[in-house]
Amino acid sequence: MGDDRLSDLRRRKDRIRALGGPERIQRQHDQGKLTARERLDHLLDPGSFVELDAFVTHQARQFGMERVEAPADGVVTGYGTIAGRTVYVFSQDFTVLGGSLGSSHAGKICKVMDLAMRTGAPMIGLNDSGGARIQEGVDSLGGYAEIFYRNTMASGVIPQISAIMGPCAGGAVYSPAITDFTIMVRGTSYMFVTGPQVVRTVTREEVGFEELGGAEVHAGASGVAHFVAEDDMDCLQQIRRLLSYVPQNNLEDPPRAPSTDDPARMDDALNGIVPGDPIKPYDMSEVIRRVVDTDSFFEVHARFAQNLITGFARLDGRAVGVVAQQPGVLAGVLDIASSTKGARFIRFCDAFNIPLVTFVDVPGFLPGVGQEHGGIIRHGAKLLFAYCEATVPKIAVVTRKAYGGAYDVMSSKHIRGDINLAWPTAEIAVMGPEGAIEIIYRKELAEAKDAAALRARLVADYRAQFSNPYIAATRGYIDDVIEPRETRPRLISALAALESKRQSLPRKKHGNIPL
Repeated sequence: MGDDRLSDLRRRKDRIRALGGPERIQRQHDQGKLTARERLDHLLDPGSFVELDAFVTHQARQFGMERVEAPADGVVTGYGTIAGRTVYVFSQDFTVLGGSLGSSHAGKICKVMDLAMRTGAPMIGLNDSGGARIQEGVDSLGGYAEIFYRNTMASGVIPQISAIMGPCAGGAVYSPAITDFTIMVRGTSYMFVTGPQVVRTVTREEVGFEELGGAEVHAGASGVAHFVAEDDMDCLQQIRRLLSYVPQNNLEDPPRAPSTDDPARMDDALNGIVPGDPIKPYDMSEVIRRVVDTDSFFEVHARFAQNLITGFARLDGRAVGVVAQQPGVLAGVLDIASSTKGARFIRFCDAFNIPLVTFVDVPGFLPGVGQEHGGIIRHGAKLLFAYCEATVPKIAVVTRKAYGGAYDVMSSKHIRGDINLAWPTAEIAVMGPEGAIEIIYRKELAEAKDAAALRARLVADYRAQFSNPYIAATRGYIDDVIEPRETRPRLISALAALESKRQSLPRKKHGNIPL
């Protein structure tokens, strides 16, 4: 091969790697953002990235586009490895046409998505785009739809992760919304269907980019974002950590990590962690961290619906999904937001063969006109549906309250819980003692000379008789009542015993979850 052709090839590749040029790259850095290629360098194992379609560019010839050079058409695509495991990636390049999506840009993304599906490997999208490329009109809209379709077909087959590392507006937001996890970067990323200017025109509301669709808004208020990163580097490290808990696809088990934490370890502090006063809160996060492998808990949706905790952890190296009430927030009650949060997480774990460990301390569903009118029945049913449908190993530990319908919902034996344990502090009943007494002894309390004393005595009697785990245990609804300090070895033993679990659903196209 002649030197001229090799020189031409190298020159062309150098131009593509130069992105939008030094000025635009500097502007990206000035905003605290890495470039598309720098992000891939930090996300993937060193030297593992293989680029595809580097020479692809737009074919538009209207609105002066025939004179516009667009290296790689504003998106870098290919594959590489994370901790030695293959992943497919795209990284939008804001320095080229603002990372806007046209037909060729979309085609590159669709090609790697198809490869990810065919090979059974995770798909990671690094989003930093001004949206649809207006000059290409309906072709850009069609490109988005092609991506949305592939996101949907890949759902539950391969893990899909979206990082929002700049703007993501209009139709572009729906691809991340379909994927399994969304990570946003504080201060430099935002998502919204309609921007501040449109909102101002239509509703007269004055709002800025950050207040309308910044990371804190979507992590705390809307629940669109599962994680918030401090900067691009933190975002990329969170993706790497997240993938360490999940398998390559729905046909594999999650990776098992070596553990230096003694599987037989007991923690005496757990024996006193639940307060003697049944209405006094405690921190369920501390319970989780004392039970799972050291430093293995990785919380998901930490800022959203904080009355329910969800996250990944390891028990003797095995990856598990953890769902738990947080008594320190709204007493751990289930409401609209927490029900939806839990259901989505449970369905992800079930799709990807990740066992579920549930810590139960639930006084019921949140009462109120707002909750009822907002559809707590429908949203609560999502959580129930998710637990009922899940066929992965399901282990539950009742630490304190398990009242009413919420007891049923939280991975109870009645909805195919495999191993159900309880601490001696567990209270399994239709409702709390105070409410039960008001109903059962309404007439006696109304006629009593000293209603307060009678109420106190009746509450104490009810608590002694019903607010304990032993009646449920005698029925076989609780498999064992254990000392809290025994929780870790008992969970590890149960996971080992359930490792070969096989359970299937009735043959059907799909269920009709109450969306």
